[in-house]
Amino acid sequence: MSDIDRRALLGGMMLAGGAMAAASGAAAAPTMLKLTDLKKEADVACLYHCDFGQPPRFVQMITNISNHYSAYGSDPFAVQLAIVAHGQGVKFFFESLEGTQWVEEVMVPKIFEQVENVAKNGLKVYLCDITFERLKLDREKVRKADFISFVPSGVATVAALQSKGFGYLKIG
Repeated sequence: MSDIDRRALLGGMMLAGGAMAAASGAAAAPTMLKLTDLKKEADVACLYHCDFGQPPRFVQMITNISNHYSAYGSDPFAVQLAIVAHGQGVKFFFESLEGTQWVEEVMVPKIFEQVENVAKNGLKVYLCDITFERLKLDREKVRKADFISFVPSGVATVAALQSKGFGYLKIG
């Protein structure tokens, strides 16, 4: 199948899948992936490493991701981007911080809407299962979004993606 045929087919499937998800009104709970499930599917691929808890730094990372997509015309076939979050970085993907060690922190209003906006371009978010285990975090409190998945280990995922040809970026 030619690239044009593949793009048309995949684009149509994405539109149909999005319409079905919107009609059902609910996204699936994040699933657990294996490191072998991670694939490089575009010539240009990059992971953003999020192991920090500062909201302004997180917002800057999302802005950089948005700019990254913009440089490629927001074409999900031209660039593949992912966030790998562990440690404090997972807190940005919770519905609420109630029941976590961050309960006294204030969630930045609409911060997740910014993530959802860039996820429309194909962004994937990988959350470290070891972080949830060690910090005794409730996986059920993670936002329900099709672009969020759990991975066995955040740092192992960073290394696995790099070995598959993903560039590495960390906002500092």
